[in-house]
Amino acid sequence: MTPMIELDHLVVACRTLAAGRAWCETTFGVAPETGGRHPLMGTHNAVLAISSARFAKSYLELIAIDPDAAAPTCHRWFDLDAPTWQATGDEPRLVHWVARTDDIVGAGAALLRAGFDPGPVVVAERMTPRGLLRWRITVRDDGARPAAGAVPLLIEWGEVHPTDALPARGVGLESLALGGVAGELAVGLGVAAASDAAAPPLAAVFTTPRGRVTLAAPTAAA
Repeated sequence: MTPMIELDHLVVACRTLAAGRAWCETTFGVAPETGGRHPLMGTHNAVLAISSARFAKSYLELIAIDPDAAAPTCHRWFDLDAPTWQATGDEPRLVHWVARTDDIVGAGAALLRAGFDPGPVVVAERMTPRGLLRWRITVRDDGARPAAGAVPLLIEWGEVHPTDALPARGVGLESLALGGVAGELAVGLGVAAASDAAAPPLAAVFTTPRGRVTLAAPTAAA
């Protein structure tokens, strides 16, 4: 039996976290919450609750390379080390999604059988103003995003989930659609398949204090 997975969070890559915060306020009309630092990857983040009736316990992660952290000994996740992102990543952009599971090994094996390599499972943590978070996550050795971000990384949380302490800010995820080669996996991943063959690999629609907002991931590895 294939382990159940569901959307956990969406990832927006930022040149700097300050730029990401400003973008969030401009785009959604609300400020994100302070996240924390990822010692394993040399990154840090800010987070925003986007839970809705369809996507429970979900959030948006604004992530950037932490200038005060030591460089990691591995490739950073979400293609943050990709030359194309480093050259053109001035504007924050949706780049990936992460799916929650209670059986990360089994779910990873299922993705492999479908032809997508999510990478090995690593253990990570970050301290937040609300306490320590621990989790296991799949990360490819090259830091690349499978299918340009359409195929998710997998995460298995410890006892605490980030949304347990995130306040609602009036932003909710309305829909998520996968394009390209991942479209055929959409039903099994609990999301929609894009109807247009030329659709971006990942597209999300939100209800926000500023009305409906749509974000789309670029097709390149940036």
